[in-house]
Amino acid sequence: MRIRYKPWARPELEASKFYIDNPEDYKGKWQEVFKNNNPIHLELGCGKGNFISKLAVKNPDINYIAIDLVDAMLGLAKRNVEETYKEANKDVNNLILTRFDIERILLILDKEDSINRIYINFCNPWPKGKHRKKRLTHTRQLEKYKEFLVPNGEIYFKTDDDDLFNSSLIYFEESGFEIVKKTYDLHKEKDFWDNIETEHEKMFTSQGINIKALIAKKIN
Repeated sequence: MRIRYKPWARPELEASKFYIDNPEDYKGKWQEVFKNNNPIHLELGCGKGNFISKLAVKNPDINYIAIDLVDAMLGLAKRNVEETYKEANKDVNNLILTRFDIERILLILDKEDSINRIYINFCNPWPKGKHRKKRLTHTRQLEKYKEFLVPNGEIYFKTDDDDLFNSSLIYFEESGFEIVKKTYDLHKEKDFWDNIETEHEKMFTSQGINIKALIAKKIN
């Protein structure tokens, strides 16, 4: 998603207690950041933060790391997190926002971080063949996630894009993941998971596009 430059975003992020600008310094040490031993879940490409803010405030016994690459997007996410927690009358103590290139994720996470779950929501489908290796669900990326996911750790993935979804089923198989659940119409599957709709999800659904989703498990 393209977004206009927001001059306030960088100063607000730097002043925020739940934003980290140097995630490389915490590789293998994320439990120390949260100062507890609760499970850690990760969102890759958090966008404006609507999803992760609602998820984190509902699950205070889980720690969350949300990654994006664009300051303007993270600035909006920061504001949405603050608003969501304020409405719930809670402090933001189980969520960290950080800026990083997901293709280089092994520079900020390793097996010592013991990530239990990854969320990938409506990532760029990169439809052109020469760009497909950039997909967040591509085999090349999945092999990286295996380095820091715990045994039986899960990936929750949803998309509007048919080709990305069908290709991802192959990518997960190639990488040795087990597809625990899959659906080509998430909104008809009431018990598929405790779904939190993203901004993209609402838009695509309003256009009559079915949401595809899966849960994949790391097999060791």
